[in-house]
Amino acid sequence: MQGVLSGFAVIAVVIGVGYVLGRRGSLGEQGQEVLTGLTFAVATPALLFTTLAKADLSVLFSSRLLVTALSTAAVSGVFVAVGAVRRWGVGRTTIGALCSGYVNSGNLGIPIAAYVLGDASLVAPVLLFQVVLVAPAAVTILDLSRMGEKGTLGRRLLTPLRNPVAVGSISGVLVSAAGLRVPGPVLNPLMLIGNMSVPAALLAFGMSLHGNAALSPGQDRQLVLLSVALKSLGQPAAAWALAAYVFGLHGAPLLDVVVTSALPSAQNLFTYASRYRVAESLARESILLSTVVSVPVLVGVAAVLG
Repeated sequence: MQGVLSGFAVIAVVIGVGYVLGRRGSLGEQGQEVLTGLTFAVATPALLFTTLAKADLSVLFSSRLLVTALSTAAVSGVFVAVGAVRRWGVGRTTIGALCSGYVNSGNLGIPIAAYVLGDASLVAPVLLFQVVLVAPAAVTILDLSRMGEKGTLGRRLLTPLRNPVAVGSISGVLVSAAGLRVPGPVLNPLMLIGNMSVPAALLAFGMSLHGNAALSPGQDRQLVLLSVALKSLGQPAAAWALAAYVFGLHGAPLLDVVVTSALPSAQNLFTYASRYRVAESLARESILLSTVVSVPVLVGVAAVLG
């Protein structure tokens, strides 16, 4: 339980600093927008590239990853289905689906994996799955939804190559797959820039909390509650059922996949929502509420399966 609480404490402090900055107006009226743009266009692509360029891609092929992928697809698919029936729109449905299944595997998943599971590397398959497949696919969908009917077929096909998040991920995967070693003079500056990604995203998220209600009224409330329910309860339940009854996992491996699936929505989803100016309140409130709810859920999972 100490690992769960310490991981959340670090995040809470940085978000709190962002809230104070937003309340005092220390960075000006455009401060949050500048931080979001910097995170999306520069810091996050650098972080993804440096992470994936050194990653062992073989961890993508394991039963644990299949559990993660299937549970993510299950809860995201539920949100997409409801969004299609209710006609929530491509952008809002995409952000909501991400909030339902895209876990905070980096700045929260790593410390929790280290303290609760005893091995920080156990979160690597989830991290790679999300940054290699889920994030590039989602931002491509968001790009295409903004393009509408104006884009030609060629322009649509080249959409991933114009998105910095997708470019950073794909480039890192190609370097790792080719077995190349990035020279220090190239890698070190990129690592320094990439180190800004997590704190900048958390600060921007904290700034966005100033002046906003904890839960928006009307339709957004329905989307937020649905995404939080799917993320906090649906995904760990699906992961447990798949791991135990389909893949036959038990003991430590079962605990690993359920804990990682019970992590809250990732803060960088708010960066995506802000960048595309779609469903920002949905992303902000889903992240906040899923983070709060995940504390007792993670403690309960660790107590029952640990």
